[in-house]
Amino acid sequence: MTDRFAPPPARGCSATPVLKERGQHEVFCGLTGIIWLHRKMQDAFFLVVGSRTCAHLLQSAAGVMIFAEPRFATAILEETDLAGLADAQQELDRVVRELLERRPDIKQLFLVGSCPSEVIKLDLANAAERMSAEFAPHVRVLNYSGSGIETTFTQGEDACLAAMVPVLPRSEARELLLVGALPDVVEEQAVGLLEAMGIGPIRVLPAPNREAEYGLGPGTVYALTQPFLTDTHEALSRRGARHISAPFPFGEEGTTAWLWAIAQEFGVSPKTFHAVTEKPRARARKAVAQAAETLNGKSVFLFPDSQLEIPLARFLTRECGMTAIEVGAPFIHRAVMQADLDLLCEGPTIAEGQDVDKQLDRCRAASPDLTVCGLGLANPLEAEGLTTKWAIELVFTPVHFYEQAGDLAGLFSRPIRRRALLDHEGAV
Repeated sequence: MTDRFAPPPARGCSATPVLKERGQHEVFCGLTGIIWLHRKMQDAFFLVVGSRTCAHLLQSAAGVMIFAEPRFATAILEETDLAGLADAQQELDRVVRELLERRPDIKQLFLVGSCPSEVIKLDLANAAERMSAEFAPHVRVLNYSGSGIETTFTQGEDACLAAMVPVLPRSEARELLLVGALPDVVEEQAVGLLEAMGIGPIRVLPAPNREAEYGLGPGTVYALTQPFLTDTHEALSRRGARHISAPFPFGEEGTTAWLWAIAQEFGVSPKTFHAVTEKPRARARKAVAQAAETLNGKSVFLFPDSQLEIPLARFLTRECGMTAIEVGAPFIHRAVMQADLDLLCEGPTIAEGQDVDKQLDRCRAASPDLTVCGLGLANPLEAEGLTTKWAIELVFTPVHFYEQAGDLAGLFSRPIRRRALLDHEGAV
């Protein structure tokens, strides 16, 4: 927490009534998660069973050049498949065999459901089971849904990791599991800090390849790095692993609390913890303070989009001096979000789900200094004079842990500075 903008004593938002809304909502496609997942799992391939629109989305989101050979593709459902004139399962078997013959480096194949495949009730679970039996032990075939019909876009990663948990072997070993796909440099920072405290062995989910996998059991304790991994959390708990509850590692305060929760689990002394974290904490406080000069005293309204909203609101209010008007989240899983709700400065409306028209009315009436929302709302709100921040950028940008704390604060301060410059130029 920055010394300059230390918040007043507060009860937090744990007891704040949650406004639950069910109506028209804005969602982005869960297939997006493939863009960062395929970079983390070096021997995996993601085969989306969907339409040409799915293929265009992935190609555009990834920015893959035509001569590249990425580890994802789309098995396109043609009109004959949609009309039931062709056996979609046989066609899928043929596509997978051709893929594995051409790409012998594939050790894990994910069949990813989409809106079209779910609408026609294509059974990818049975297909994955059938293919696993056929191609074992060289290739493991799993399936999950990346459909955006009812889910938010970050749930694609959650569904993928949750699908991996049941097939991991059993182990009685005492191990720490870090759960969530992070950029390599950020993951290395987190592991380095924990290892410097003497904590280990440390595993990560997703592992970079099948050879680096591990077992799960009652000796496994796990810490989530992403707030949207609720299905994965439940899957790990069913395997006997135990969750280390902590605020998420956004900003100096969140990172320190996350690391300290793990340190306590492994019996690290306060002296050792302080020695390891003192310098990076100081760097984080200094970096956040610079961006917070712009954010202090400003108000923020967060639309539900990525499930990062509650931890981000905690960071913005406690470390950057902002006032949260409303904090919307697509879903609120108490066991995952409790630590951040306990710290979130009291005062904002906490909303779960969305009725977008009603939420837009509340946002316009509040006229916040900054609105965090999806791409579909940002441009119209900018045209109305509101300053916005694209929520999706917070997922694609390294923002976790100490060394990225200043970058995280900068993502919110830049739109406000830009608006101030435009207003100044307009006045001149």
